[in-house]
Amino acid sequence: MKLNNAVATYRRLRDEPLWRLLAADSAPVVIALLQNNLMEGQRKVSAAILYERLARDIEALRADGESLPQTAQGYVADWLAKGWLTRRFPAGATEEEYELSAPAAKAIHVAAGLVEHRTVVTGSRLSTVIQQLARLIEETDADPESRMASLLAERDRIDRAIDALRHGQFKTLPEDQALERAREIIALAGELIADFSSVRDDFEQLNRDLRERIMDDTGSRGDVLEKLFAGIDVIAESESGRTFNAFWRLLTDPEQNAALEEALEEIFGREFSKRLDSRERRFLMRLIQTLLEQGGVVHEVLQQFARSLKQFVQSREYMEQRRINRLIMEAQRAALALKDEIKATEKLDFQLRLTSGQIRSLAQWVPFDPSVHTMESGMPPGQAALIDLDSVAALVQQSEIDFRSLTDHILDCLKERSQVSIGVILDRFPAAQGLGSIVGYIALGSRQGLSIKERSEVVTWVGEDCRQRWARIPLIYFLQEQMRGHF
Repeated sequence: MKLNNAVATYRRLRDEPLWRLLAADSAPVVIALLQNNLMEGQRKVSAAILYERLARDIEALRADGESLPQTAQGYVADWLAKGWLTRRFPAGATEEEYELSAPAAKAIHVAAGLVEHRTVVTGSRLSTVIQQLARLIEETDADPESRMASLLAERDRIDRAIDALRHGQFKTLPEDQALERAREIIALAGELIADFSSVRDDFEQLNRDLRERIMDDTGSRGDVLEKLFAGIDVIAESESGRTFNAFWRLLTDPEQNAALEEALEEIFGREFSKRLDSRERRFLMRLIQTLLEQGGVVHEVLQQFARSLKQFVQSREYMEQRRINRLIMEAQRAALALKDEIKATEKLDFQLRLTSGQIRSLAQWVPFDPSVHTMESGMPPGQAALIDLDSVAALVQQSEIDFRSLTDHILDCLKERSQVSIGVILDRFPAAQGLGSIVGYIALGSRQGLSIKERSEVVTWVGEDCRQRWARIPLIYFLQEQMRGHF
């Protein structure tokens, strides 16, 4: 790479989130917080849990003298804007989830690699390089004779090793080198897990690129559209898709899984594994589960993008997007055509009303606390009501039947006669509540009176509108014997 190209490349990389995190003044604190909350343990954390954990860690660091002026929510928003965190809202979830971005994960691995000094890394890595080179030469050799000679030499070497084992002649790897190689495997596996985020970011960028190609294609159908209408999964058929699918098939292969589990069990049975710290042992124990979890997330993202892209095309939504793009381009061309006729500083007799809205995350909302908004003064006395008790009594009298007054009227009439009908009572005591009084007398007569079957009488009353009305009701008599208990 030429010198000027190298300078331009590194200047561009300096603006990337990875370099910005390592070069930040607060990098030691930020890396430690991100590593403690989103890398060691849960890699996906809901907003509420992340805020709570960060607030606890921030308070602990402040007690040690660190300057951390912002709240946990403020730091999360800042890290999200700088590309060190990613935020997603899973289907069915009640709040968003946060996880490390791929650049932040790589930056943490770089910083952790500087801390963990390895004395024989060069030897183990050199051995790996030699083995991989020999395997590459062997698998790319097109000469059958040379490949046969290589296999025969390998067979002779294996036979000699078997013969040496029968005579008790063999060497084991020294414990220090075995421990270092185990840690090299852990580091390599950690980088592999961190690469899952990069693969997912590649799929997201590929999805955006495909949609842009569909939008920018002015023809009836472009290359991407032809493939999609033909049922081809363009994301899965891409280079990133094919690479990940090959890795996913290898990861989910039962034989490979069984071999990996057996190898891990064998490692924990070796003496050198006891010198691994708790974090390293826990990482190896959960290696298969972690790989499957991270691979499953990327696989689901891959399938989701493929389905959404097909739905985007099959629903003809892309045609509306094309129309909007065309209108924007026409507006831009019209503006360029007027740039020579109208100066930029010229005042136009036109007002354009623009709508705008401030977008905030739901997790940044603070619940309402009534204790903070208490009233300074006491409760003021209420104003007197416009209605008095007499008016209330009149309303109640109009809405409810006054059975007590009706009973008194019946008893007054029975003092002079042994029996009276409802009509006789109304002749002496007119219906004060109109039809309500008639209904009340009938109700009292059904419980305490004597009803004459198949006979009736006509009663009259005057309503509130001063009009006289009449009704035919059952003939009911109230008797002194039955009402004697009320006297």
